Amino acid sequence: MDKGRLEAFSDGVIAIIITIMVLELKVPHGESLDALAPLVPVFLSYVLSFVYVGIYWNNHHHMLHTVRHATGPMLWANLHLLFWLSLFPFATAWMGENHFAAAPTAIYGVVLFMAAIAYWVLQTLIIASQGRESLLRRAVGSDWKGKASPAIYLLAIATAFWSQWLAQALYVLVALIWLVPDRRIEHVLAGRDI
Repeated sequence: MDKGRLEAFSDGVIAIIITIMVLELKVPHGESLDALAPLVPVFLSYVLSFVYVGIYWNNHHHMLHTVRHATGPMLWANLHLLFWLSLFPFATAWMGENHFAAAPTAIYGVVLFMAAIAYWVLQTLIIASQGRESLLRRAVGSDWKGKASPAIYLLAIATAFWSQWLAQALYVLVALIWLVPDRRIEHVLAGRDI
């Protein structure tokens, strides 16, 4: 099956996710800058989630460049990933509206954790369908980021009930880890050793 439809559908869903998230930013009632103060947690939640969605979109895009063709299991795994990404607007809004309270902060972490697991499942299925010597397998190598992220999410989920700010810091840490440019797939596609 052509991978183009998989890419196009995924891009469309991700664009809708970002649109839904930005619609949660309500216009304040009042004309002074003080009217913006209650929106700060909502805006910060939006920024963090926008960065995460951007990271997923970027990595998903790179990962699909290593795929020759899409299989049925890949399509289902991709839908599984998109399901968890589609919960970002809900988790983001709940966390922001409740000023980073314990339960919403923990649920946000659960959504991040499940999206990370879904991404790993998709990656694993792609490697399995393309063989152990696939471009993606060579590119991800030991995949320390992919292994560390779910562990940090679990720590943040547990921490949310003790210190919401520390949990938020852990979520930001994972985002920063992934923001550092990772050129593994680009190097493999260009025929360079990694």
